[in-house]
Amino acid sequence: MSFIASLVKFFTLAILIAASAASASAAELIMFEQAGCAWCEAFDREIGPIYAKTDEGKRAPLRRLDIASDLPSDLRFLTVERLTPLFILVDKGREIGRIRGYTGEDHFWGLLASLLKRLDTESNDRAWLLQKPLHAGNRCPV
Repeated sequence: MSFIASLVKFFTLAILIAASAASASAAELIMFEQAGCAWCEAFDREIGPIYAKTDEGKRAPLRRLDIASDLPSDLRFLTVERLTPLFILVDKGREIGRIRGYTGEDHFWGLLASLLKRLDTESNDRAWLLQKPLHAGNRCPV
């Protein structure tokens, strides 16, 4: 196998591994809830049946957790407040932002749009930093 063919094979494999890792750690909207919570029940009636079908739901699937349960190992970086519902948008092992409580559809969708916009902004900032060449003209002063 030629050097060029080996190099192409290496980079193809690296791209596949990176894509797999990115999809495994995609954004999620974590919902902390508890039995008997009237606001959780209102969310279930008004948003629950349609959330997964929306663009927002496809972008950040809903993951429900009981607030009284231990945090799963992949979410141990979160600080959980003792109120329900509590929605936390996470992406690649970090918190993007949170929505405390539920006061209706319009309020929820507006707040979620703000969080997703923040997610887009931070993703673009990271991509820009990774793509920007480092040379004498754009080094950070130390």
